[in-house]
Amino acid sequence: MITDGLLMLGVLLGLSCVLIVLERTTGWKLFKFVPGMVLMYLACAALNSLGVFGQDEATRAPVAAVKDVLLPAMILLFLFGCDIRKIIRLGPKLLLTYAVSAASLFIGMIVVVTIFQAALHDESWKVFGALLASWTGGSANMVAVQDILQAPENIFGYALITDTIMYSVWLMAMFVAVASSPRFNRWTKADTSHLDAHMGAFEEEERPITISSLAIVVFGSLFASTAASWIGSLLPELGTVVNSTTWTILIVSVLGLLIAVTPLGRTAGSIEVATLMLFVVIGQIASGSDFSALTQAPLYLLIGVLVLLIHIIIMLIYAKIAKVELFSLAVASTANIGGVASAPVVAAAYNRQLVPVGVLMALIGSFAGTFLGLAAAQIMSIL
Repeated sequence: MITDGLLMLGVLLGLSCVLIVLERTTGWKLFKFVPGMVLMYLACAALNSLGVFGQDEATRAPVAAVKDVLLPAMILLFLFGCDIRKIIRLGPKLLLTYAVSAASLFIGMIVVVTIFQAALHDESWKVFGALLASWTGGSANMVAVQDILQAPENIFGYALITDTIMYSVWLMAMFVAVASSPRFNRWTKADTSHLDAHMGAFEEEERPITISSLAIVVFGSLFASTAASWIGSLLPELGTVVNSTTWTILIVSVLGLLIAVTPLGRTAGSIEVATLMLFVVIGQIASGSDFSALTQAPLYLLIGVLVLLIHIIIMLIYAKIAKVELFSLAVASTANIGGVASAPVVAAAYNRQLVPVGVLMALIGSFAGTFLGLAAAQIMSIL
C-alpha cells in the first residue's frame, strides 16, 4: 500500500505519461474506442479498488492540493483559443443551431434524470450535472463540475463510462450520416448558401512551441489559478452550487475569454499543456473511486441513451422548421457531445474547408459547458 502522498502523485504522473505516449505513438486500435483519459480513470480506480492507495488524509492531501491548482489552470488554457470575435462571425443561423443542440441536451438530461430519480443515488444529480457539462463542453468541464459539486467519486465513474460509450456511438452515427446529407437537405429544404462565407475562414498559421511559450502557459496559468483561488475564497457562497470553487472557475473562464482576444491567446502549447493537466486531474478523481457498485452502470447508460433520443427528436423538429442542413446539425451536435477534439473531424467529413466552423462551435462549449452543467444540477437537486 502507498502511504506517501508524493509517491502517490508520482504514480499518477507516471501513468499519465505512459498512457499519453502510447495513445499518440502506437496507433493501437484500442485508443479509437477507449480514449487514454478513460483508461487513466479505469487504471487509477482499479489501483484504488485493490488497496494500492492509502486512504488517510496525509496520503491524499498532496494529490488533492495539486489538483486544486491544476484544474483552474487547465480551464484557463483550454479557453485560450476561444476568440469571441470569430465565434460571432459564425452568424446567427449557425449559432442558433448550436444553442438548440445544447438546449436539447439540457432539457433531455433534466427530464430523464427526474423520471429515474427514485432508482438513483441520492447525489446522482451532481454526477449528471457533470455529464451534461461534458456533453455541452468537454471533459475539462466535466471534471470542473465534479470538483465544484463534490460529486461522489464512486459513482462519477458511471458518468465517465456513459460519456465514453455514448460519445463513441454518436461519433460513428455522425460519420454514417454523411452519405445521407443530400437526401436530408432535400427533406428540410435547406439553403446552404450561408456556409459559403466560412469556406477556409479563420485559419491561422501554427506556431512552434518554445521555452518562452511553455513558460507562459505553464507558469502563467499556475499563477492565474492560485490567484483566482485566493480571490474565490474571499467571495460569498450562494446556494448549493455557487461556492469558492465556482467563483474560481468563473474567474479563470472570464480571464481565458479576455486572453483569447489578445496575441497571448495564440501562445503555442496551451492545448497540449492543458491536456497533460487533464490526465492528472482525472487520475486524482479516479483514485478516490472503486468498482464495488458497478451494477448501477447499466442504468446510467440507459439514461444516456434516452437523453440522446430526446436530443435527436428536438434537433429533427428544429431542422424541419428552420430548414437547416445536416452539416450544421451534425457539427453542432458533435461540438456539444464530442467537444473540440471531434467536431472538426466531423466537419471535415462533410467539407474540409468548413473545419473551422467545428472548432469554433466546440470552443463555445469550452466556456459554457461548466455553467450549463451547474445550472442543470441546481434544477435537478430541486426536483
